[in-house]
Amino acid sequence: MSRREGSLEDPQADSSISPLPHLEAKILQTHSLARLLTKYAEQLLQEYVQHQGDPFGLPGFLPPRLPVAGLSAPAPGHAGLPVVEQLQLDAGALAALPPLLDVVRRRQAELNPRAPRLLRRLEDAARQARALGAAVEAVLAALGAEPRGPWLQPAAAAAAGVFPAKVLGLRVCGLYHEWVSRTEADLGQLVPGGPA
Repeated sequence: MSRREGSLEDPQADSSISPLPHLEAKILQTHSLARLLTKYAEQLLQEYVQHQGDPFGLPGFLPPRLPVAGLSAPAPGHAGLPVVEQLQLDAGALAALPPLLDVVRRRQAELNPRAPRLLRRLEDAARQARALGAAVEAVLAALGAEPRGPWLQPAAAAAAGVFPAKVLGLRVCGLYHEWVSRTEADLGQLVPGGPA
């Protein structure tokens, strides 16, 4: 009986079978997804600005940084936390983003009904945030991390007035980009050959 046949009968007999390759594959797949979504998030941000009119997109325009209930940008000390804690924060932010992106999409449907690509990108972004969040949760589970949930869902209230609604939408799109990019960087620490 060959070694291969023996391993089919008794998986424990083959010491090369371990959860490590499965974990590495899950990390690589999730990191690749985060990298792809970082590019999509950049495109969403550009397209969002393009459809808002002046003063959005003008050189030197700095919109007010409106607070978004239930979600903030990654904290300056985020990178100094243990990787598992970083990923837990990433998963929490990714869970909070879809309802916010849905509010932005609904408001943009009123303000820019003739921008179907923007509306589709916003809808896709909500779905992509959910998918990446689930993938990060799967990595955390594979690492044996305790879930921190249930995640608090932000109050997804629409801003009153056209300009504040546009600014809030810009802020939400910016947070989506920041958190997806942060997730990519955090997962990159676990990628074989990545930064330690």
